[in-house]
Amino acid sequence: MKTVAPHDRPREKLQRLGVAALGDNELVAMVLGHGQGRAGALDLANALLGALGGVHGLGRARPDDLRHVRGIGTARAAQVLAAIELGRRTLTRAAGERVQITSPRIAAEFLLPQYGNRPVEQFGVVLLDTKRRVLRTTVLSIGTLDSSIVHPRDVFREAALAEAGALILFHNHPSGDPLPSADDVQLTERIVAAGALMGIEVVDHMILSDQRYFSFIEAGRR
Repeated sequence: MKTVAPHDRPREKLQRLGVAALGDNELVAMVLGHGQGRAGALDLANALLGALGGVHGLGRARPDDLRHVRGIGTARAAQVLAAIELGRRTLTRAAGERVQITSPRIAAEFLLPQYGNRPVEQFGVVLLDTKRRVLRTTVLSIGTLDSSIVHPRDVFREAALAEAGALILFHNHPSGDPLPSADDVQLTERIVAAGALMGIEVVDHMILSDQRYFSFIEAGRR
């Protein structure tokens, strides 16, 4: 950071121009706080973004991914991941606000900020009342880079506990491609059939990836 003119250092630049004026590397440098050895915070930020493929890769990173960068230890990796998670949570609705999901687009707006850019696959359900208002969202399974395991009984146990009238299935694809696999299609069919028997409507299955999504309803496959 010593090679950067004082008025152009991230902290001073933020105070002078506002946080929106900072680049991705400058924001990461602010989170890191200071450098390591001869490498300044901005150098570390550049190395981190370079190793992970930019800010979108940073959003998918796991602790080990960050610690592979020289100068990033356990504490700094935790700082960065905490900042990312805090950013995600600011994009979700205010506590107590009952979101009404009446279309796949609204479902995507509700789910993508929280679950779209995860480093491993997560499978969950959005539990709805009879007016399609959100009761709660629950992650049922966390898998590896490309798979999670869920059983219909897990889905409907949660629905019964919440006294839900309907639900939306969702999971993310860390690969970046939201198109469903053959297993996704088969699982959707099984859960829809189980829901019909139990009197709980499976409204949709959303597959999430970064800022893209696939909806079984929109695709006419539900």
